[in-house]
Amino acid sequence: MMKRQELKPTEYNDYYAGYLSKVLDSTTLKEGFKKDKEEVINFFSSISKDKLEYRYQPEKWSIKEVLQHIIDTERVFMYRILRIARKDMTPIEGFDQDIYIKPSGADSKTIEALLEEFKTTRSYSINLLNSISNENLCNVGVANNSPASARACAFILLGHSVWHMDIIKERYL
Repeated sequence: MMKRQELKPTEYNDYYAGYLSKVLDSTTLKEGFKKDKEEVINFFSSISKDKLEYRYQPEKWSIKEVLQHIIDTERVFMYRILRIARKDMTPIEGFDQDIYIKPSGADSKTIEALLEEFKTTRSYSINLLNSISNENLCNVGVANNSPASARACAFILLGHSVWHMDIIKERYL
């Protein structure tokens, strides 16, 4: 089973090191996705409904928007994983996370609807990861003008959700 400690620095851009540092070296990819799913659901379910649209500064995202961002980022990164694992060597463009939020309408969604969206997205992600061999998870492509392995993209997602939950704990609650 593939573990976080197996990642090499040549498999990802240094920008993602902060996210990867949130993932224990002993974390296995497939079990990590299942455990993280429960942690995200439990964390966002535990937040008081009157806090869900709170912003610690006017230009910052609300808690609902942070959850929507986690979902959208997972969708983008799973697309990267699929392409890289399937040996599509066409460079993959980056995405501007900030422009995704307003059209998402996250604040008009219920937390239950957002969590259902997360659950569905995560189930798709787990299904896709289960369909990719360890060998193909090691494939390296180019995403956002940097080398990226399929497995690095997956581990980045695990750290990404933890990163944002930590930010919410520090600045929102």
